[in-house]
Amino acid sequence: MSYEPFPLIEISGTPLARGRSYGAQATERIHKGAGHYVEQIRKMGLTQEDMGRLIAAFLPTVKDFDPAYAEEMAGIAEGAKIDLEAILLLNCRTEILQLARRHAGLLDEPDGCTGAVILPEASLNGELIHGQNWDWKAECAETAVVLRVRRDNGPDLMTFTEAGALGRAGFNATGVAITANYLESDRDYTQEGIPLPLIRRKVLECEHFADAIRIVACTPKSASNNMIISARDGFAIDIECAPDEAFTIRPENGLIVHANHWNSAVALSKLKDAGTLSTPESHYRDWRVRQHLEKKLGKLTVDDLREAFFDDFLTPYSVCRPPRPSHAGNISSTVAMILMRPAAGIMEVAPMPARNREFTTYTLETRARKGLPDTREAAE
Repeated sequence: MSYEPFPLIEISGTPLARGRSYGAQATERIHKGAGHYVEQIRKMGLTQEDMGRLIAAFLPTVKDFDPAYAEEMAGIAEGAKIDLEAILLLNCRTEILQLARRHAGLLDEPDGCTGAVILPEASLNGELIHGQNWDWKAECAETAVVLRVRRDNGPDLMTFTEAGALGRAGFNATGVAITANYLESDRDYTQEGIPLPLIRRKVLECEHFADAIRIVACTPKSASNNMIISARDGFAIDIECAPDEAFTIRPENGLIVHANHWNSAVALSKLKDAGTLSTPESHYRDWRVRQHLEKKLGKLTVDDLREAFFDDFLTPYSVCRPPRPSHAGNISSTVAMILMRPAAGIMEVAPMPARNREFTTYTLETRARKGLPDTREAAE
C-alpha cells in the first residue's frame, strides 16, 4: 500500500494574508482534521453548546500571547471557509481534548512520540541531526502538512504540523529546531496556560537559541510536555515542562533521547509521573533508540537515526508503532517520522513509517552563521 506524502504549503505576507493562503491551500485537510476532533468530542457526551463554549474560551488566551496568531487563525478560517472555532480547536486540541475527556471521566489519550538529537561530536561529519516519531491518531496521516513560512520580521521557518495549526516540529533559517513529547503529571490542568502549538511556533520564530530556551522554560502551560530544542551550531537541551516549572536535561555522550516518561531526578522529587497508565512502553522506547545510537558514537548519520526510529522491539507497543487500538478506543499509530538536518535546511518525512519507508524531502534556505560580529557591524 502506498501512502501520500504530506503536502508542502508555502505562505508569506502579513499574518492575515498568510492565514488566508494557508487555509485556501489546505482546505480539505483542515476540514477533515477539524471534523475528526469535533466527532471525538461529541462522543465524549458534550453538546454543541458546551463544545462551543470550551473552544471559544481559548481565543482571549491566543490574543494575549500574540495578537498576530489570532489574525493568522482568522485568515486560515477565512481561506478554508470554516468557522474560527474549528481553527482554534486545531491549535488548542491537546488542551481541549484533555479537558473534554476529563469532563467526561475518560482516560487521557496522549501524543506518544520518541525524539532524539545527535550532536556534532557524535555524528560522522560534525552535523547536528534532530528528529522524532510522532505517535497519534492514524487518521492524521491524511490531515498533516509541512508548512513553510516566509517572514518579513524574523527567520523563515518550516514545520510539520496538523493542517490548520501554526506549528509542531520543525526548524528555522537560523538553525533553531524543536520536537516535542507528551508528558503527564499531577499538576496538569491546575492552571491556565498557553496552548502547546503556539509555544512551539514561537520557538521557531526565534532569531537566537537563547530566546528559544526562554520561551520553552518560562511560558506557563496548562499541561505537562517535553520539548527538545537544538541549535545547528552544536547544542541541544531537553526541557521537561510541568505547567508551572521546567526541568532541564543535558546531552549524554553527544545524545538526547526522550519518550513519554519523566527523567529529571529533580522533577521526580517534586511531582508525580502520571503517564505510565497510558504510555507504559515509554520506559523502553527511549532505551531502544539510545541502544541503537550508542553503537556508532562518532560515526552517526541521519540514516542511523532513521533506523533507530524504525525499531519494532515488542511491537505493536514499539518505537515505530503500527496501527493498533488505543486504550481510549481510537486507532493509534506512528503517524510520521521526521528527520531534520537544520544546518543543511533539510527535513525528511515519511507517513505511517511502520507500513511505509518512502520519505519526502523538504528544504528551507538557511542563513549563514552570523553571530555577534554582524550585530556590531550593523551598529557601526
